[in-house]
Amino acid sequence: MPLVRYRKVVILGYRSVGKTSLAHQFVEGEFLEAYDPTVDNTYSKIVTLGKDEFHLHLVDTAGQDEYSILPYSFIIGVHGYVLVYSVTSLHSFHVIENLYQKLHEGHGKTRLPVVLVGNKADLSPDREVQAIEGKKLAESWGATFMESSARENQLTQGIFTKVIQEIARVENSYGQERRCSLM
Repeated sequence: MPLVRYRKVVILGYRSVGKTSLAHQFVEGEFLEAYDPTVDNTYSKIVTLGKDEFHLHLVDTAGQDEYSILPYSFIIGVHGYVLVYSVTSLHSFHVIENLYQKLHEGHGKTRLPVVLVGNKADLSPDREVQAIEGKKLAESWGATFMESSARENQLTQGIFTKVIQEIARVENSYGQERRCSLM
């Protein structure tokens, strides 16, 4: 029987960028047409990667702005992050930069398991943020970058698979740094 590993992932971003739509599409396989501002929702799903099973606990947060203070519940006991902005909103892109800085300061780590997501890629005619800008930002953090469309279920599964891989990558790199050998 495979070992089931628990992973808590927080989805952060400015309001109306599609955080709930991405989480709902991933877990339920459907797009929510109606939009009600999220307070805080949680979703759970078992994901199999290779021989491992992961119980993914997603925390879908209310929209943040650059002035909000991140609660400790977004830092303590969290394994990874999906940071979401809308490709149709330059403001949401700037907010995500500030959120990352707050997370980085809150963790005190040099590397965080993060997937940066430019959502609403299906609305390209209204695009305000080019893919290359998202890619550069993610690279500056040592994170993974993806563009998606919750509406069209474009890369929705891949985002959450990738965050599990990022968590493992960061955990493994810290594990190697801590090893010491006695001479």
